[in-house]
Amino acid sequence: MAEGNYTVVTKFFLTAFTEHPEWGLLLFLVFLSFYQVTLLGNAGMIILIRKDRRLHTPMYFFLSHLSFVDICYSSVIIPQLLVVLLEHGAVISQTRCAAQFFLFTFFASIDCYLLAIMAYDRYVAVCQPLLYATIMTEKVCLGLVAGAYAAGFSSAFVRTVTAFTLSFCGNNEINFIFCDLPPLLKLTCGESYTQEVVIIVFAMFVMPACTLVILGTYLLIIIAIMQIRSAGGRAKTFSTCASHLTAVALFFGTLIFMYLRDNSGQSSEKDRVVSVLYTVVTPMLNPLIYSLRNKEVKEAVMKTLNRPKVSRKS
Repeated sequence: MAEGNYTVVTKFFLTAFTEHPEWGLLLFLVFLSFYQVTLLGNAGMIILIRKDRRLHTPMYFFLSHLSFVDICYSSVIIPQLLVVLLEHGAVISQTRCAAQFFLFTFFASIDCYLLAIMAYDRYVAVCQPLLYATIMTEKVCLGLVAGAYAAGFSSAFVRTVTAFTLSFCGNNEINFIFCDLPPLLKLTCGESYTQEVVIIVFAMFVMPACTLVILGTYLLIIIAIMQIRSAGGRAKTFSTCASHLTAVALFFGTLIFMYLRDNSGQSSEKDRVVSVLYTVVTPMLNPLIYSLRNKEVKEAVMKTLNRPKVSRKS
């Protein structure tokens, strides 16, 4: 449908890495293997936490939700990306594009909130150990997780409605791995200042707010750790936070680089590589980070693996 000198866009064409057709099959196999590892790793983490009573603590309760969100988060992106790679591009309707953007924003926001909640949990455990059981009750934990889901839904709903009230016209090619905001804004026409302000305000509320909570809690944790007299005690206390800090640095580092910077003159290929880090690599690495750097998880894994051998001997 024509409107003035522009053609109104109702469908988009996702290209991802299709300008390199010789890489198509290799990238398809790589991302498929990443997705399988993500599903197995995070599902395994959820099952392990549910089955081992030693892991029935607030920290692992939050971690199980983080694993669930990571499964959903990657499932929103990777299957569509595999289709694009296999077919050298894919047509996607505006409705489906909006749904993908909503779900991505929803789960990414929950991920941010959960990482901030886990930082608060570590703060209480390290700085107020005697009050930990009183503060981090089952009711409080459920309320924090429910709040993360509700806040994620609100942010995703507002950003999606605002983004897709914009007019898209002319070129319909999204040179990206999924329907994300930066490439969509390049396809808009007409006045979009108000919508962009609303979108940016919500984006800057989620990431910086969660980042400030995490930085603030870990500053207090570091101060508390430095007051521990024995070097062994300091190392043991900090090791309980190391896996969480690694996950936070990986996830927030790539998100901040992507969204809280000037996008003008940036390479779309660089943006796609960065987007792969926070949509594909991070959900895959999280269960590995928390299992390899966590003594309790490693013991639970060994106990689960050794159980069949014990039962056969008996």
